Amino acid sequence: MIDPEGDPVFRRLSLALLTLAALTSCATPATPTTPAPAATVTQPDFAALEKTFGARLGVYAIDTGTGREIAYHADDRFAYASTHKVFTAAAILHRGDDLHRMITVRSSDLVPYSPITEKHLDTGMSLQSVLDAALRYSDNTAGNLMFREIGGPEGLTADLHRSGDTVTHVDRIEPALNDTAPGDIRDTTTPRAWAADLRAAVLGSALGPDRQAVLTGMMRASTTGGNLIRAGVPDGWQVADKTGTADYATRNDIAVVWPPNRAPIVLAVLSDRPQKDAKADDKLIAQATAAVVKVLP
Repeated sequence: MIDPEGDPVFRRLSLALLTLAALTSCATPATPTTPAPAATVTQPDFAALEKTFGARLGVYAIDTGTGREIAYHADDRFAYASTHKVFTAAAILHRGDDLHRMITVRSSDLVPYSPITEKHLDTGMSLQSVLDAALRYSDNTAGNLMFREIGGPEGLTADLHRSGDTVTHVDRIEPALNDTAPGDIRDTTTPRAWAADLRAAVLGSALGPDRQAVLTGMMRASTTGGNLIRAGVPDGWQVADKTGTADYATRNDIAVVWPPNRAPIVLAVLSDRPQKDAKADDKLIAQATAAVVKVLP
């Protein structure tokens, strides 16, 4: 639960996030800032998973220590859904805004699935609380408040272009961006492009260590991904992830995963089904992840 600015619980969370950079430097191996050369590995049988779940699957993973990569439908388009919140938050952090600045939450701002912001209509929220609500709880109003800070979809497009991503289409805000359909390129990306953006945000140098620690700390504390990538990695591996859900059983998870005593793996797993009202199955993402880590041990 997000507490308003001034609450001692919030202050402890803020302190923990801002000191995570120092802890991370001790707990995880150094990561190259430039991609290692790609190396061929045995590709898992993702087609069998697609058949089992009646779904379309897109996977891109790279071991940042060895350069080994796994790609399956990695350049096909998928609706990104709420996974955008990582990059919308990163755009705010890159600007260097005051994270303690209070943000007004109006009743007219509220959209479906806003479990945190709906509690702050009278008190408002700090900018850091808004980011936290979006990343840890996938709060949709918080997602839109972040969009408002950076100038809407156009602002996120500009920030992605700055990092070299000219593939992703950013067109709408929450919840309209989840209204997807086969062949609609609005609010879509590819597993390869999204993984590259995630690597730049979490492991690159653009944000600086303190701001990067805020982003990564919130992703590590996510409450929405327990049955997805987190369920597909061995015990003891650290995961910083962001999930997403949309029409046509779109179910996504993107993550940076830290195996013990090794460089991190960056992973994007995106999926959907051909029927608009089909139900997503988190086991597809978990099993695809397990297949990845089996060949990138």
